[in-house]
Amino acid sequence: MNPVVQLHGTGCGIASVAAIVGLSYKESLVAAESLGIFPHDRALWTETSHVRALLDRFGAKTPLREIPFSSWEGLPDLALLAIKWHLEKGIPSWHWVVFVREAGRAIVLDPKKGLPSNVRTDFWRMRPKWYIPVILDQIPGRNPPSDRTSSLDEKGNLHRREH
Repeated sequence: MNPVVQLHGTGCGIASVAAIVGLSYKESLVAAESLGIFPHDRALWTETSHVRALLDRFGAKTPLREIPFSSWEGLPDLALLAIKWHLEKGIPSWHWVVFVREAGRAIVLDPKKGLPSNVRTDFWRMRPKWYIPVILDQIPGRNPPSDRTSSLDEKGNLHRREH
């Protein structure tokens, strides 16, 4: 999986989805706009519904609820992470990044423009608040990132099984 750099100051959600589904930022932006999602919309980094809708547009599945972060080891192989969580004028805000574990290596794909590298392993610097597991099983041409099988039940709860 490769990082995608956000081209708008508030486009971290659009860029993170692009990285997950293997598109460019511009391709993800076109899909987002077709759903009524625009990079200047504050809801991209104050709500989760927009990134969930965009992921769903590409066949990726997410559980209905965010999961509080407890440890890097406890994360699923693919997840959207909310970092830099803070209150802005009383409204929760954050920056979207992608956590991915492939071939035994854990990395964070950070879409922020201007970073020395958009592939990060400086986990001690990031302070995730919560995460959203992402299941790619439904995306044509994509294989699950590991030997774990994930599924959602009818209530949107995530279940993982090791092989």
